[in-house]
Amino acid sequence: MIRSELIQKIADENPHLYQRDVERIVNTIFDEITDAMSEGDRVELRGFGAFSVKQRDARTGRNPRTGESVEVEEKHVPFFKTGKLLRDRLNGK
Repeated sequence: MIRSELIQKIADENPHLYQRDVERIVNTIFDEITDAMSEGDRVELRGFGAFSVKQRDARTGRNPRTGESVEVEEKHVPFFKTGKLLRDRLNGK
């Protein structure tokens, strides 16, 4: 599901809301999650999961085309851990 499909589904299920308001709400939620993660905070949505940032250390990688060694810099990557309710639902419990 992409952002526009999510907005459309929420708007369809809530006919009392204008689509532009639903779009603003969804965008605000995503922006707040992004802002919190960019500051290094953890975002937890109970029953769904938790978003956090993990640090990957610098390392020596390999260029797959040439086989040449390449230095890869330290970087921060997003990480998502599913919540218990989501995990149970995915496993049919």
